[in-house]
Amino acid sequence: MSRLSSADAGGPADPAGEAETVPEVVADQGPSGDETPASVDDARQAVLDALATELGDDIVGTDTTRDDMWVRVRPEAWRRAAETAKMLGFDYFCFLSGLDWAPSTSVTRGEVSASDPGDDGEEVATAAADAADDDAEAAEYPATTGDDAGGPGNWHTGYAGGDSRFQMLARLYSIRRRLGITLKADLDEETPSVETWSQVYPGADWHERETAEMFGFDFVGHPNLIKLYLPGEFEGFPLRKDFPLLSREVKPWPGLVDVEPMPEEAEEPAAPTEGEQAATEAEATPAASGASGTEGGAK
Repeated sequence: MSRLSSADAGGPADPAGEAETVPEVVADQGPSGDETPASVDDARQAVLDALATELGDDIVGTDTTRDDMWVRVRPEAWRRAAETAKMLGFDYFCFLSGLDWAPSTSVTRGEVSASDPGDDGEEVATAAADAADDDAEAAEYPATTGDDAGGPGNWHTGYAGGDSRFQMLARLYSIRRRLGITLKADLDEETPSVETWSQVYPGADWHERETAEMFGFDFVGHPNLIKLYLPGEFEGFPLRKDFPLLSREVKPWPGLVDVEPMPEEAEEPAAPTEGEQAATEAEATPAASGASGTEGGAK
């Protein structure tokens, strides 16, 4: 789904007040305008140090992989993390959404076979292709939870790790610092819930509504947590991995099964097997001999 970026409706934080909270480290730019790695690392470290000072043990994981900054906080500190980030100059709200790290039970991953029960070859091919995709994903996004074994369900929980199936994800940006930060929080699988950001970043309002509708997460204190897309009587949460895509159970994704030819396309005859070809040649040999004898007698 597309996301519309929205800056906070309020004005930027007071520079003097911000400087008293954390030393202002802005990434320097080289001759070409690119940020120099050393200055960027210093700027990120200053932000991480300030967050650690304000949030303390509520920070459970950080990562600066791929020239970015990821911070995972406890769910009870989700709103306080937003308030702290805004105080540190992250005044631009980009987006907010949910994550479901459970593997999908879908024909696209082989958990539900797209082939006939007896077609073992196709099932094996599908499973092998899915395993290759999983290995490629694991190599690019290594496990960061526990003993590098993925999450509780042996899935990978991305940067800054994770200890639960469901997570919150939000992206903020500081225009002055020229730095972005992604905040994450683990959620309880039975009752996924955090405090709303709508009073901190007004742009989070409809992002939280969408996340509640698609993932079933609750945002405590949200003023109007109603649906955006689905009818009121709709049951289930479509972006959860266990939500059945019934249309694809009836008609699997193209490429997972043999594609039937179009009606106007003529079907080519199947090539004869070696046994059928030998039998045809054997039948033709006596007939040819008889015809030769008949010709000789006529002369």
